[in-house]
Amino acid sequence: MNHSKRHSEILRLLEDEGTITIADLADKLGVSLETVRRDVKPLASDGAILKMHGAIGLPSAVGEAPFERRMRENAEAKRAIAKAVAATIHDGESVMLDTGTTTSYLARELLGHRRLTVVTNSSDIARTLATVNGNKVYMAGGELRSDSGAAFGVSAIEFVSRFAVTHAVISAGALDAANGVMDYDLEEAEFARMVLSRGQRSVVVTDHTKFGRQGLVQVCGFSGFTELFTDRQPADDLTGALSDAGAKLSIAAG
Repeated sequence: MNHSKRHSEILRLLEDEGTITIADLADKLGVSLETVRRDVKPLASDGAILKMHGAIGLPSAVGEAPFERRMRENAEAKRAIAKAVAATIHDGESVMLDTGTTTSYLARELLGHRRLTVVTNSSDIARTLATVNGNKVYMAGGELRSDSGAAFGVSAIEFVSRFAVTHAVISAGALDAANGVMDYDLEEAEFARMVLSRGQRSVVVTDHTKFGRQGLVQVCGFSGFTELFTDRQPADDLTGALSDAGAKLSIAAG
């Protein structure tokens, strides 16, 4: 791929993802980090892209709210995961969803379903599924966070603890073979833990970029959920930990 074609490909990738790390860009283009840095320099000088610490982005994407920006990251993988999970949920069933970009994609995939009962702390998910197809939507109360439009804290946890649902689904911030499902925020981890406890079936959804990361707070070990949906085969240590705990692994087709 020559210089000008790489420029076009860089801009195309940014249209899809909004922001991308230099390392991921080099990997996708099949070139060295030095070549990528050389390629992005004139694009940044022209104002076509913005350079950040270790990453680049489109000017419009950099101005987005954090949740909107995360929705654009690995969007293709998240959609594939969401589609795979949605295929296992049937009309008339009950679903509890925590806030997260992959669970928001799942809500969009559930727009083809009817008469769902949905319990969530996410205003995005509630807005997506309320008032359509005969659904009932219950939203946890409390102060909505500005970054995600979701409610957390004691009142949100107490609210969802009153429900028992068929499918409980959370998105993971990190997945580590030693510690299981992790998050970076105490309140988010506590809420996710409660969600998993309320389902006949408890599902964790995450794309492969969360593998091997170590978050700050443990949500649960591998025995704390029944299924993991992701987009790529995890490394042997993660696969072994899932198998030992009896958790089912499902890889979504891209």
